Amino acid sequence: MRSSILILAILSTQFLHAQLNYPSTRKADVKDDYHGTSIADPYRWLEDDNSEETHNWVLAQNQVTNSYLSAIPFRNAVKERLAVLWNYPKIGSPRKEGDFYYFFKNDGLQNQSILYKQKGLNGVPEIFIDPNGFSSDGTIALGGQSFSKNARYMTYLIARSGSDWQEAIIRDLSTGQNIDDTIKWIKFSGISWLGDEGFYYSRYPVPDASTKLSKQNQFHKVYFHRIGTKQTEDQLIYEDNTHPLRNVGGSVTDDGRFLIISQTEGTSGNELWVKNLASKQAEFSKLIDGFSTDPDVIDNVGDLLLLKTNQDAPNFKIVLVDPANPAKENWKTIIAEKTDVLQSVGTGGGYLFCSYLKDASTRVYQYTFDGKLVREIKLRGIGTVSGFDGKKEDKALFYTFTSYTYPPTIFTYNIETGESVLFRKTETAFQSEAYETQQVFFTSKDGTRVPMFITGKKGFKLDGNNPVLLYGYGGFNISQTPGFSISNAYWMEQGGLYVVVNLRGGSEYGESWHKAGMLDKKQNVFDDFIGAAEFLIKNKYTRKELLAIRGGSNGGLLVGACMTQRPDLFQVALPAVGVMDMLRYHLFTIGWAWAVEYGRSDNPDQFKYLLNYSPLHNLKDGVSYPATMVTTADHDDRVVPAHSFKFAARLQESHRGNTPALIRIETKAGHGAGKPTAKQIEEAADIWSFVLFNMGRTPVGLK
Repeated sequence: MRSSILILAILSTQFLHAQLNYPSTRKADVKDDYHGTSIADPYRWLEDDNSEETHNWVLAQNQVTNSYLSAIPFRNAVKERLAVLWNYPKIGSPRKEGDFYYFFKNDGLQNQSILYKQKGLNGVPEIFIDPNGFSSDGTIALGGQSFSKNARYMTYLIARSGSDWQEAIIRDLSTGQNIDDTIKWIKFSGISWLGDEGFYYSRYPVPDASTKLSKQNQFHKVYFHRIGTKQTEDQLIYEDNTHPLRNVGGSVTDDGRFLIISQTEGTSGNELWVKNLASKQAEFSKLIDGFSTDPDVIDNVGDLLLLKTNQDAPNFKIVLVDPANPAKENWKTIIAEKTDVLQSVGTGGGYLFCSYLKDASTRVYQYTFDGKLVREIKLRGIGTVSGFDGKKEDKALFYTFTSYTYPPTIFTYNIETGESVLFRKTETAFQSEAYETQQVFFTSKDGTRVPMFITGKKGFKLDGNNPVLLYGYGGFNISQTPGFSISNAYWMEQGGLYVVVNLRGGSEYGESWHKAGMLDKKQNVFDDFIGAAEFLIKNKYTRKELLAIRGGSNGGLLVGACMTQRPDLFQVALPAVGVMDMLRYHLFTIGWAWAVEYGRSDNPDQFKYLLNYSPLHNLKDGVSYPATMVTTADHDDRVVPAHSFKFAARLQESHRGNTPALIRIETKAGHGAGKPTAKQIEEAADIWSFVLFNMGRTPVGLK
């Protein structure tokens, strides 16, 4: 039976590729002059997300893609197995607020996880907020929550159809009812309470309804909302109208003494301002000058502030700063910089919990507030840890450990003894014990040693016959550490290897690793990814015909750049919600904030290297590209879908191979956050079907 399915798949592949008839995409005579260089942009009209022509183009593209995917003979079998794998209880780590513990739980296939509360750890859970009732299709998602100082109130954020725009809803915890002062037009903001009286948040001016998903975001401001008042009465706390392309956020120290304003010009580097609320300081004073370092206030120690900073310490250190005398020569080092990179600092029970990365795996250390090492906390091995945060009076904390083969598992940690006890284990239909992760290192083009994680069935052979999904990100100082994905578990069940490369541009080895993959050094990121693929082929982990590459957002840029630079190296390419037009990205929504990472085309020197790797501008006529399925969504207001639209149109125009060049455009979805389970399963089924089909493989276990 399996051989007949394989024959059917081969015949179907030939038929589908022969029958592909892409929609006609109009080309307009649009050109821009960049410092004396004329650049054509014939698909500029696809940037208009409100036009009927763009709408019709989306419908036509989706029709072609859906027809192709529907004809894959095993697509339903893939979806059915994914639904089985997905159907397991997913329970989040509890947090204590007042007399209650709060935690998220998804029974398995619910579109959105439900927030529960229970009195004490042995109490009976009851539904507190069920976002599945917000909409019939699960596309309104519950975002972050924040509790007032004495747990009298809480706020929760909601987002619609995956958009970054959010609303803050306020609930009176004594009655369990929402109060009538919803806060709108929040974006890129936390909620920080001042006692029980109100909270600080950031928002933009009310946008124009027709352009709110694409227009450049400007004039971010911090407000204070007092409970019982309308948003129109909110107090403006901080603005900088001379710099409209800056983001600002306000946060209060745990004891309510200091209000900290963090101001950024992009995705790295920030400036800190401080106001002593206890002394009724009239104006903000500058704490840390911007924007060359990444300072973060951890907590205060009386009138002093404890900061995590990479000032003169690329791997970060912790210092004590006097806001009245903030010059760095007055700082007191509490925890000095180490060889490993300090990623985050949590507090709880009167201690500091410092999470470091060693070769992209978490190490956690407990310190006193004056910098004395208490102990290294024993973890289960290579993996990623989150948690280790609580209140000063806590005697125990919760943390979650996960890896590529180990689903998120919650432990309780005794602060005094250092003992970790299993609190809740995740059980899935995936047989984790049958799989393993190896960490290997390879040498990139310029001689840099780069790590990657390879996960697959125990005892897999180096014979060149393993299907490989190669994943990367490589930017914005974001590390790629081990984490469990039920979708990737399906791939490994098929005998596939899931490979993650710790590319330059991330934070795996500190700021120097980040800077080696940004601005004019961005090509290093692509060289690392290409080098990883070459290593896997050379060492017989796989071969070109069984190699797929995948990445999202900045990782979508990665895939787009690598498939245009080395179309011969990959069988399948999956660029998701990618930044594909490097000459115009800064003109939309929050794109301007990425200029510190990429550079801008209006700078003549930066224009040159942007043009050299911009995926849209490096597609060449007559080239055979890998089988490609671009994915994006109509409500993505982070990386607007025009990037993917224009790239797909140009790819279909230039591609001359026998492989498909498709775009899958999700509706009522955004950059990825809050996507309902049903949509996640549909997307995963389409992706794995596409990959297997274009590798000439059929799913194992078909009957």
